[in-house]
Amino acid sequence: MNNINKGPLQGMKVLDWTMWQFGPVSTMMMADLGAEVIKIESLDGDHGRQFGQVSGVASNAYDGVSSHYFEVLNRQKLGIAINLKAKRGQKIIHSLVKESDVFVQNFRQGVAERLGLGWEDLQKINSQLVYGSATGYGPLGGDSNKPAFALTGEARSGSLWWGGPEDDTPYNLHGVADQMAGIMLSYGILSGLLYKERHGIGQKVETSHLGSMMWLGMMRDGIGLLEGQELSRQHRSNMNNPLWNTYKTKDQVWIALSMSQGVRYWPIFCKTIGREDFITQAEFSTPKSREENKHHVIGELDKIFGSKTFPEWEKILGSSDLIWEKVQSTLDLPKDNQVTLNNYLVPFDHPIIGDSMWHQLPLAFDKTPLSTEKMAPSLGENTEEILIDRLGYSWDDISSLQDEGIIL
Repeated sequence: MNNINKGPLQGMKVLDWTMWQFGPVSTMMMADLGAEVIKIESLDGDHGRQFGQVSGVASNAYDGVSSHYFEVLNRQKLGIAINLKAKRGQKIIHSLVKESDVFVQNFRQGVAERLGLGWEDLQKINSQLVYGSATGYGPLGGDSNKPAFALTGEARSGSLWWGGPEDDTPYNLHGVADQMAGIMLSYGILSGLLYKERHGIGQKVETSHLGSMMWLGMMRDGIGLLEGQELSRQHRSNMNNPLWNTYKTKDQVWIALSMSQGVRYWPIFCKTIGREDFITQAEFSTPKSREENKHHVIGELDKIFGSKTFPEWEKILGSSDLIWEKVQSTLDLPKDNQVTLNNYLVPFDHPIIGDSMWHQLPLAFDKTPLSTEKMAPSLGENTEEILIDRLGYSWDDISSLQDEGIIL
């Protein structure tokens, strides 16, 4: 079994005993970087295979069994399905651990230990193993064993107050905690691998929804902690700086302005939009006056932006040194040259779905370029191959394991 691509982690062997999004994100990132990742599933599969809807959009898949949710989180991986409640099933994983660099799991505390797959168990088998563990609230404390998903991690970390109008209602981030925590977990695992390579010692690496989302909000929350007060949300109609805001064009396209330095950019902006009179008018002339009269200022800019189409504004703003951008939607992204030329989305001829566009890890390596080459594994797709080629099992062994309900 060769590495899927020739990325910087080529030759690295990862065992991925995770489900849903948090864990699979971290291991897919390693697969994108060239590691050989074997996804370990129970005989009924990762629950994500049956996840039928995401943010109001159907996630039904190509084969009636899996889901698009599962597919986008598990591409680039090999797959085995094992009954881990059976001793012979646990023995298979232990044999794979002996020759692996990384083991990742995201089950509640105690589950891995009951199945002989905890850190204390596996380090006895492979002292150089880097063991990644993903939880909701961290490894210590009374809530360390509390069940959690992305929304609960976002809730406890304060993240649900980051966006939305000023209406005292928490707003759903739609799984950001899973994605962020998966990124953080892979970062920790890569650090553990570097230590192992230099010192020959493995270790356990742990992160959580709670800690990862707090880190993501570190800048804004750090200021709030130092000031001793909550940072408030601001609806676009109530922004203190009109140059850090969004405006809708005549053809219903939104434009984002991103200029925090009002003194520097306001005169340039006024000249660009053909309203040099705003430079000296009392309500508009200084950052303080614009803040004091923000509703009037934003209202005037709404009228101005609403008087022209996006192509017209694109031409006007594009000839300036202003910092601005079109507010794009998901389906705009494949048409964006910056996205495709930098391989943030890449074309993939999926053997079942067909021609499609897929996210690729947004890193560029000049010596070890990344590539997306493999769909997510079907349930147990590589079980026999791995047992025979890597662990030396015979076809009689395979039949015996199937008869006992250890493998599919």
